Amino acid sequence: MNVLIAKLGATGDVVRTTTLLRSLNGEVTWLTDPKNTVLLQNLSRDIRCFSWTERDSCRDRSYDLAINLEDTIDVATYLATLDYRRLWGAQLGADNNVVYTEDARCWFDLSVVSRYGRQRADELKLANRSTYQDLVFQGLGLRFSGETYLLPPTPRSPLVGDVAIAAEAGPVWPMKKWAYYDELRQKLEDGGFVVNYLPNRPSLLEHLADVRGHHCLVSGDTLPMHLALGSGIPCISIFTCTSPWEIHDYGLQQKMISPLLSEFFYQRTYDARATTAISVEDVLAATSRQLANGSQIPV
Repeated sequence: MNVLIAKLGATGDVVRTTTLLRSLNGEVTWLTDPKNTVLLQNLSRDIRCFSWTERDSCRDRSYDLAINLEDTIDVATYLATLDYRRLWGAQLGADNNVVYTEDARCWFDLSVVSRYGRQRADELKLANRSTYQDLVFQGLGLRFSGETYLLPPTPRSPLVGDVAIAAEAGPVWPMKKWAYYDELRQKLEDGGFVVNYLPNRPSLLEHLADVRGHHCLVSGDTLPMHLALGSGIPCISIFTCTSPWEIHDYGLQQKMISPLLSEFFYQRTYDARATTAISVEDVLAATSRQLANGSQIPV
């Protein structure tokens, strides 16, 4: 069986989609964003990986199954030119818009291309209590049974410590940036812990190695959270405006859910109330529980 997966970004979504590699039989070809290719190479399972700029390399065969988890016109248009027996996910509609196959509606009904429109999609997303893996596996006729992410090996990072903090959130979701990371770091250091902010790195492999150099990660719903979950690193994850229920915790994650989540759910604007609704004390207590030595952090 030849399978094509089109999942270009965001990188965290690419990482969590690697769970499919543990359930799909046959040879897998993965089409992704150029920067993500390093995360799909040297895996314990061999796959073919091509960047979007190399997409014509995917034309060398017919696919039994093409899985398109992107919702853009460009990707849907490209997939329409490939030879495949079955397509699952987003596809090009009759009016050159993006639609999706009926068996993929469990996920795409909650997306920006939902047949119900954006407002209803967000309402469905807020009410949803199934993880991303549950929804995608179900749509493909599979059953998610806790399959873990598949990530490549990395050399040891020079950045090591007890707690890694990933404070950045990016411009798309400014309310993901919790307001109290500096206060958290100070209290952790006062308790004798070695704490590092994760720096920007030229390679995603270096970023992954930095996460793996710590006993615990504190972050928002961002890429480092997925890298920790895929590396067996306990994490405290702060949810201010996105769905905590779509994330499978693998027994590693303490979710800190804002009491104002429904008010700011999937909004891409900025309101300081969203970033301050979860207290430093609550995150400190959760971090204490997650640290391997179980030491209590003084508040």
